[in-house]
Amino acid sequence: MDAISSALQGLDRANTQLNSAAAQIADLASRSAAGNGPVDTVDLSSEMVALMSAQNAFAANLATLKTADQMQQALINVKG
Repeated sequence: MDAISSALQGLDRANTQLNSAAAQIADLASRSAAGNGPVDTVDLSSEMVALMSAQNAFAANLATLKTADQMQQALINVKG
């Protein structure tokens, strides 16, 4: 598998993780607003960690894409 495909798959996984964590946080907030009891801070903390993890995954995969693009441009410049 080449670097670009790997980075795109990583971005897709990070997007899925981000959407899941955001949905969980929104669910916790709506339950709290509806008066269904206090929000569990442990759940909120773990979801925030998941959001930060997704953010780091986005950054890492984006850096991989940029590097692969630079490598392809360098190869084109050498051949051209």
